[in-house]
Amino acid sequence: MTIPGVVLLLVAIPAAAQAPYQAPRTPDGKPDLNGIWQAVNTANWDLANHSASAGPVPALGAAYAVPPGLGVVEGGEIPYQPDALKKKQENFASRLTSDPEIKCYLPGVPRATYMPYPFQIIQNAKTILIAYQYAGAVRSIPLQDPGPSPAPSWMGWSVGHWDGDTLVVDVTSQNNKTWFDRAGDFHSDALHVVERYTPRSPDTLIYEATIEDPKVFTRPWKISMPLYRRVEKDAQLLEFRCVEFSEEVIYGPLRKKVDK
Repeated sequence: MTIPGVVLLLVAIPAAAQAPYQAPRTPDGKPDLNGIWQAVNTANWDLANHSASAGPVPALGAAYAVPPGLGVVEGGEIPYQPDALKKKQENFASRLTSDPEIKCYLPGVPRATYMPYPFQIIQNAKTILIAYQYAGAVRSIPLQDPGPSPAPSWMGWSVGHWDGDTLVVDVTSQNNKTWFDRAGDFHSDALHVVERYTPRSPDTLIYEATIEDPKVFTRPWKISMPLYRRVEKDAQLLEFRCVEFSEEVIYGPLRKKVDK
């Protein structure tokens, strides 16, 4: 082979290696996202960059300590309005009793995606179903617009479409009762989330969520992270009925006191 031929070959090899991943297809020709997936990061503790710190229950020692994390917020900062930032700080101070996760409330979007529990995507030509292990949460995502939401809800109103190999989900009509993480990051009932699920390899997706809430933030902001396929031969969602775990927190103060 001539020297120019060798040069061309060496140039072609990296170019071929950088070709975008082509996911397997479903019968309707769309990328196959079916499977059980899970985030592996510290976003549920805090979306932003954070150091390790003690947990909110000193008696538990290191068992509930906050692990350090690089954060998943693009640009590193959540753009709070001044009054909303004060509310976020108040939430953090009272997180042991105020975080909706403590009470087993449905997690909302996007938090459901990066809680430390797996979730399953079930896909057909008309609908995407996402079932979450945490609290039995479920989302049904039609791929044709069904019209406006009938009412605000914990998991909101999701409508999906395909942008090439990326599943795009537009989420509106969430109530204002969920948080983004254990650090007290929150939103109002004006929250609008646009999610993007893009296959990156046979066992990874790239998840992105653009968050907009004019009542709380000064501008839209974005989080991104990989999601990993659970590849165990017996991978499945198991029951996590956390309602019974939270009964004391919610109803304990209402218990009738009996004089002895």
